[in-house]
Amino acid sequence: MIKLTTLLFIGGTEIVFILFIVVLVFGADKLPEVARGLGKGMRTLKDATNDIKHEVTKSAKESNIIDSDVAKEVQEEIKKAKDDLEDFTGSLKRKM
Repeated sequence: MIKLTTLLFIGGTEIVFILFIVVLVFGADKLPEVARGLGKGMRTLKDATNDIKHEVTKSAKESNIIDSDVAKEVQEEIKKAKDDLEDFTGSLKRKM
């Protein structure tokens, strides 16, 4: 069975058609410049998003909205409960 690759609900033929239109509009010689500019723009957007995320996390920690110690303690308790449950179910499986 042939499996067609899709990207964001766009099939292979649509991608080829879009690339053909892009080459017609910008020309083959300008295409690397357009791709480079698009890549720089995406990188700038990603950096800005990471900076905002870092600042929000930092201010939340400073105002004690996020307490990482409490989160670690909760994760440890969940792990202990999971281990206890696995021990219990393991002994039940062996008895059956």
